Amino acid sequence: MKGQRVFRRLTVAELGPWCAAHPNALLLDARDAASHARDGWPGAVRLCSDNQDTLLLRTARTRPVLIYCYHGNASQTWAQMFADFGFTEVSDLIGGQAAWVAAQNAPAPAAPPPPPPAPPRKPPTQALSDWLRAEGFDDPDARGAHGNTPLMLAAWRGDAAIVSALIHHGVTLDAVNRDGNNALWLACVHGDLSGIERLVRAGVPIDQTNTTGATALMYAASSGKAAVLRQLLALGADASLRTQDDFSALDMAASVECLRLLRPARQPIPSESPP
Repeated sequence: MKGQRVFRRLTVAELGPWCAAHPNALLLDARDAASHARDGWPGAVRLCSDNQDTLLLRTARTRPVLIYCYHGNASQTWAQMFADFGFTEVSDLIGGQAAWVAAQNAPAPAAPPPPPPAPPRKPPTQALSDWLRAEGFDDPDARGAHGNTPLMLAAWRGDAAIVSALIHHGVTLDAVNRDGNNALWLACVHGDLSGIERLVRAGVPIDQTNTTGATALMYAASSGKAAVLRQLLALGADASLRTQDDFSALDMAASVECLRLLRPARQPIPSESPP
């Protein structure tokens, strides 16, 4: 009803954090006297028609109030009364004492099973071992200049054979360099469309965001690499992502062709102006 003051309904899961955040709260038990004496919450005051006026008139209206009953029905009526009387923070417990008892008696959730052990890596081929040695890497997941891995270096060079060998060996696919860019970003720098697809199909994250929040799709758009942009979109890249400065791939599009690929077809594309 318009103008009616409101109160908050707490779930059992929210009860503990709420009580911890409101150590001076007034706890009110709206059940009968016998139930209150048997299992009332520590520090709770029994609430009834005999003491309601005293509680309403002598309690500071800024003091948080939490009311519970048997099943969370009567507590709503009481909570509305306190809220209407001007108390600024009133809550009741959904399900009441019955829900709280059920939660205490619920069996603990079973621990998730341990993850299966990682499959053993295949030994690198002689060609891969020779390439790693020549590039100064002592391991297929080692780090080189600027934090680049062998996979990043091979992707940047467009070396399909080495990229395939590294993927087959089982290198880490979600590794990023010091800029937060992964192997897919570097493959986009090279522009090898088949290499881009190979990396995405293998599991390299297509929407990895770097330290500025930019994705490979944004790089392709800002570089005017329409073919790369088209390939990434076909592979499922998310064009709605935005950088830390709130720019999207569409905002960064460096050519009309990139605009056409990123903008919905229903929106007209402006023609290029003469220089």
